[in-house]
Amino acid sequence: MKKIYLLATLILSQNVFADDLVQWWDVSATVLHGENYDLAPSERQTSITLETAGGWKYGDWFAFQDFINFNGNNNGVDSTTYGEISPRFSASKILGQPVSFGAVKDVSLALTFEEGEGPVNSMLYGIGVDLDVPFFSYLQLNTYRRDAISNGNNSDGWQFTPVFRIDMPVGNANIILDGFIDWVFAADNNGYDENLHINPQLKYDLGKTLFGDHKQNTLLVGIEYDYWQSKYGVAGVDQNTYSIIAKYYF
Repeated sequence: MKKIYLLATLILSQNVFADDLVQWWDVSATVLHGENYDLAPSERQTSITLETAGGWKYGDWFAFQDFINFNGNNNGVDSTTYGEISPRFSASKILGQPVSFGAVKDVSLALTFEEGEGPVNSMLYGIGVDLDVPFFSYLQLNTYRRDAISNGNNSDGWQFTPVFRIDMPVGNANIILDGFIDWVFAADNNGYDENLHINPQLKYDLGKTLFGDHKQNTLLVGIEYDYWQSKYGVAGVDQNTYSIIAKYYF
């Protein structure tokens, strides 16, 4: 049922919302293929990720759903899923006036729901800060309290999550560096280690190069780097891998 809610969020049409409620939105699909994944049924994985992001009257949102296929010796496990929904409620939008100071251009109530197969369901809640920093198209710093809500999940603690994007024009195209960092810097339970997950993507705007300005930010290709120290909170398991990616915005 939870996956149904995630997928519904991803495919909602703009016509569902009144114009004054949703300010902008996008939907994309990404195909990734990589090797050397730890704590998985197979070292090789191919994933399809559906994503949506947008701004609305009282804040913004981001949501994704991963469909992961295990390649090679998968020990009888063919696939799995994982997804997150992350709405934020903007103080500036709710109060109707800027809440900004220095490099801070907004403050938000930040929420995230994590769900998937196995004991991974968690609810995160905290504060998000949007920064106005040179060279960054956006830079958000979110600090969360983690509450595990499924049996066997002992990931309670505190998490810091920067989210960023940098656009670098090259000739008549664009190179994009974006991604996130999840740092669980305090854990409540023995057996779950503090961990650091760094996941940037470097992408080239192939759509603009091939088809012109009207296809800008439509078809992107590149690589994803994934470093996860103490993956899933397991001490001594440090994932370090690359994936090739292709991303299309509908």
